[in-house]
Amino acid sequence: MNASHHGSRDGSWVALATHRDWLDAEAGRLLRFGAAARDPRGGFAWLDGDGVPDPARGVQLWITTRMAHVFALAHLRGVPGAGPLADHGLAALSGPLRDAEHGGWYPAIPVGDGPQEGRKEAYGHAFVLLAASSLALAGRPGAKGLLAEAAAVFERRFWDDERGWVRESFDRAWTEPEAYLGANANMHAVEAFLAAADATGDGVWRTRALRIAEFFVHQVARAQWWRVPEHFAPNGRILPDYNEDAKDDAFRPYGTTPGHSLEWARLLLNLEAALPDPPDWLADAARWLFVVAVGAAWNRDGRPGFVYTIDGEGRPVVRERMHWVVAEAIAAAAALHRRTGDLVYEHWYRVWWDYAAEHIVDTRHGSWHHELDPGNRPSSTVWSGKPDIYHAYQATLLPQLGLAPTAAAALRARLDGAS
Repeated sequence: MNASHHGSRDGSWVALATHRDWLDAEAGRLLRFGAAARDPRGGFAWLDGDGVPDPARGVQLWITTRMAHVFALAHLRGVPGAGPLADHGLAALSGPLRDAEHGGWYPAIPVGDGPQEGRKEAYGHAFVLLAASSLALAGRPGAKGLLAEAAAVFERRFWDDERGWVRESFDRAWTEPEAYLGANANMHAVEAFLAAADATGDGVWRTRALRIAEFFVHQVARAQWWRVPEHFAPNGRILPDYNEDAKDDAFRPYGTTPGHSLEWARLLLNLEAALPDPPDWLADAARWLFVVAVGAAWNRDGRPGFVYTIDGEGRPVVRERMHWVVAEAIAAAAALHRRTGDLVYEHWYRVWWDYAAEHIVDTRHGSWHHELDPGNRPSSTVWSGKPDIYHAYQATLLPQLGLAPTAAAALRARLDGAS
């Protein structure tokens, strides 16, 4: 790796032991909140605003995988009790969430005695692959088998080698593909593929991650003034009016999502650092995605915070502020500062942590408010409760790590080096 890929850390909060102590304390607070999600049915429940499981929502695949990933990371950091919680998630992925008949994983454990329903989604399966990679690197029993199965399912069902992207979803028996291509699922596939490469040692996953980024960022976003369209037809044609009648959808909102541009920016730098001979466009694209997203979404209505979505003309559509966006902004700013040494990114890193501490971090009930209204008051237009600590936890961890390898591999190396 060329030294320039690491950048300078002069003047960085992350270089301060006191700041790292604060990040670690916040990470511990998030873990204590998340531990309450352990569900007797298997996996992890959806938590309400007070941290109480909501049994009516069932056990969601995306929550269980993210929590298993987080607790695997915490175990690698030496947090007592995190290993058993990671194992609880692993058991659900090997048991009630796994479709033993058709392969793959269900989107949820049904409530009561209801039937297993729902599509096999690339989004949830990407998190299965991510969680399995982290669990395997954490040395949890049975994780290597789960990782092998997750990789095989993704390779057989979701990866489109001809086009270089990930198919969106199928029915339970894998016979009916959805007539839709989503940037969000593909973005999280990049994250999962980088983790799988570290966990398996197979570099083909990094090559696939680059192919995804080449289409959605280098080809499409570059031509769209560095906004990443979210919705596509199966042939890759942009669908600008998709979900025009459901503008505030939690997973497929109308328009573009600046928070995803910030997430893409970080992932491009992770990808660059992981590749033996990365193309020059990765770092340039990360900078452009960052600056356009900040200009389009931050403080657009006279109050701090990121608006959730913008339209094709760059105008805010849904003005609510999501916790995950500020978490990804923090991680992107830290990554760009590490990569470039430019103190403008350190400035934003501090601004957004100050904003999170003032408005997002819930010191009374725990975790982070998942949504604020345009006046920065807690709301629930898009999200209710606090089902997810994944984004917030990674915001406390990723700034303390290098751009490569991925978090679990980096923590595994630290643990092995300390032994």
